[in-house]
Amino acid sequence: MKGGSLVFTSLPSIPLVKPGADLAGVILTGLDAAGLNLQDGDVLILAQKVVSKAENRLVNLEQVQPSPEALHLAEMTGKDPRLVEVILSESASVLRQRDATLIVEHRLGFICANAGVDRSNVEGDTHSEGEWVLLLPADPNRSAHELREKLQAASGASIGVLIIDSHGRAWRLGTEGVCIGAAGFPALLDLRGKPDLFGEPLKITQVGLADEIAAGASALMGQAGEGRPIIHLRGLPYPLREGNASELIRPEQDDLFR
Repeated sequence: MKGGSLVFTSLPSIPLVKPGADLAGVILTGLDAAGLNLQDGDVLILAQKVVSKAENRLVNLEQVQPSPEALHLAEMTGKDPRLVEVILSESASVLRQRDATLIVEHRLGFICANAGVDRSNVEGDTHSEGEWVLLLPADPNRSAHELREKLQAASGASIGVLIIDSHGRAWRLGTEGVCIGAAGFPALLDLRGKPDLFGEPLKITQVGLADEIAAGASALMGQAGEGRPIIHLRGLPYPLREGNASELIRPEQDDLFR
């Protein structure tokens, strides 16, 4: 493909999402406000927070009883032991602990800080009392699939859906958007065997396309009070296909940094 462009558009006037919210309806209203109609090949990218809130993935720390392991890790890291208990409940294993951070293998398979449990942009817009934290969606791939089915039924267009979160990276400072759930999207793009500029076949090139798109969408979403949690993408230069975010997880036997 020669030329082309990727166009990211944030959907305007997205309300604060409450538990039980109809995200498909919210998206369709946002598309209408932006003057967009879904077309084949379009992609919707959602911040995990709006999905988690709609799925009521909220936990009140006042109702959490820390385990001995949580108390021990809280003493080592200086974190609230109730929060540590919630993190452990979402983790398959703890890989590193330091200062106020726990690096864990999430129960969904990826490596991240604090199992994605978050306090920011949570308190005040969902529950009036308690100390609330927000978990990642229980099954982001399923959430993306169900949302895609509703949007395709409403629009008649064949689209992709990504659910993204902000993760840190080994060896580099700063967080960036990564894909934690996908439907109808080539999350891992295998270019092995494709010719390079000089006709030589590529031998090892696999592209984390869902993460690349997640990073671009995250730059538009922002990380603080911007209020842009849903992004529309048009112009993806690759065909959509069935796929999910599990394609991006490196098998443990191939992980040199565990």
